[in-house]
Amino acid sequence: MLLNVGPQHPAMHGIVRIIVGLDGETITSADVEIGYLHRAFEKMCEQGPYNNAIPYTDRLNYVSPLINNIAYCQSVEKLFGITVTERCQYVRVIVSEMSRITDHLTCIGATAMELGAFTVFLYMIKAREMLYELIENVTGARLTISYARVGGLKADLPEGFEDKLRAAIAETRGVLKEVEGLLNKNRIFIDRVKDVGVISRQDALAYGITGPFLRSTGVDYDVRKAQPYMVYDRFEFDVPVGEHGDNLDRYYVRMEEMYQSMRILEQALAQLPAGPIQVGTDGQVIPAAVMVDEAKMGRTRGFKEAAVVADPTLEGTGRDGHTTVYSANKRVALPAKEDTYGNIEGLMNHFKLVMHGHGIRPPKGEAYVPVEGANGELGFYVSSDGTDRPYRVRVRPPCFAIMGALPKLLIGDSIADIVPTFGSVNMIGGELDH
Repeated sequence: MLLNVGPQHPAMHGIVRIIVGLDGETITSADVEIGYLHRAFEKMCEQGPYNNAIPYTDRLNYVSPLINNIAYCQSVEKLFGITVTERCQYVRVIVSEMSRITDHLTCIGATAMELGAFTVFLYMIKAREMLYELIENVTGARLTISYARVGGLKADLPEGFEDKLRAAIAETRGVLKEVEGLLNKNRIFIDRVKDVGVISRQDALAYGITGPFLRSTGVDYDVRKAQPYMVYDRFEFDVPVGEHGDNLDRYYVRMEEMYQSMRILEQALAQLPAGPIQVGTDGQVIPAAVMVDEAKMGRTRGFKEAAVVADPTLEGTGRDGHTTVYSANKRVALPAKEDTYGNIEGLMNHFKLVMHGHGIRPPKGEAYVPVEGANGELGFYVSSDGTDRPYRVRVRPPCFAIMGALPKLLIGDSIADIVPTFGSVNMIGGELDH
């Protein structure tokens, strides 16, 4: 018989339909239909200025949006030929690894829940919540964060962040140990995932699969090691690999990757450079509202050197931390809001970067930058025609290749195996359909 699995089935996220052919309970064919969440991401990116695409990238893999933000910005920065500050690179690594952990926590927790291990889901979400709170402290939002900027970041890390992150790492390690105690020798869990959803190394490579899915087959490929970007070459970490290419190996690989991400985070915190901080030469402090009013009257002498007490409308882009996470290139980096509101040079710089017909204008050319996303190699191809809008934007979503191989993973298994196998894909609709 033919059976529709999804899109209404909760395990299909409401956006994937699999038409399976069955002989009894054995799957003999599988036709995977995608596209239910398509939102024309690439065309929307081509309609506006370069920085306008950043909120769209949040909505690709919305479980680890920071990695999407940063990958897109790196492609545009490559077009410009600019390098962001060293501290900015470290902060980008820190938020990327936090995102990777939240992604893996969600994947394993949700898959375990769909197999009946609801306690595991609660434990994983507890750990994810601690990291989400830290992400909110840094970016101002939990999920659709829009934190990266071409040439830098929205803001530096907040005060007290390092101690909070170290505490969250310790808590997360404890949660992972609890989950291992619940699952690693659990006969029901092992029987449901071992030797299920198997793919060979050769087939995985032929389909273009990357990330934990590829590494579960024994291929030691990780973009952070193979093509180091930012400051990943300064950290010691291992790339976990499996042997059998089944759902159980993918569980083990993701669990170990979280431990390795926490190793990277601890090293990044230890190495985090202070970076240049602008301080008022005469120690003068001016309330932001006073600065704005004075600037309207043209009385701006000494403003460039003064420290500013920002009100909530300026919070998060303070000049003191601005230079630590932005490139010095004025063709790319937005000025701090205090400068935009407080002196004519900052206002002119801001105008040239945001107004219609002006904007960020990379030279003609094209660039592709791959990064290691939570699901595998995530890449952005950006083509510039010299105007303030990208001529072409193309995203390489890692879970698209895995979904192409999904029928091969399902055929021969039982209908009950669809849920754990699909869960191990970690399909994120926004990334898949974009």
